[in-house]
Amino acid sequence: MGATYVDVTVRNPADPERSWRGKFLVDTGAFDSVVPRQRLEAIGLEPRSQRTYVLANGESVELDIAIAELEFEGEIVGGTVVYGAQGSEPLLGVTALESGGFEINPRSEKLKRLPAVLLKAFGAAGAAGTRSREKHVSKTARR
Repeated sequence: MGATYVDVTVRNPADPERSWRGKFLVDTGAFDSVVPRQRLEAIGLEPRSQRTYVLANGESVELDIAIAELEFEGEIVGGTVVYGAQGSEPLLGVTALESGGFEINPRSEKLKRLPAVLLKAFGAAGAAGTRSREKHVSKTARR
């Protein structure tokens, strides 16, 4: 299978006018998306935390992370972005891909829109089930 690239706009959720657009490699082996540090700093994002990641070579590293809006193929998702090294290739991770309702078509090596984004226990039956559980928790909490 070859490489799949997609144009992605990264926005600062606190100031959506500040954004950067780039070509991202779709990486289904990565949970989170990677954006070069200088691009995130240029749109005013500051690291919110650090997370331990395991690289392809097995090495564990602590990397800065933030939350950003990612727009691609007409969808906008909120996602964790990892501060990549200077000049690193931007990567679109699987959580952003799936949140947007996409998968990779292995034959065409293009993004394929899913018929719907999965969301368990929602709708009339799911909402009623949620309310029932909330009532049960409330009764249990009062005892």
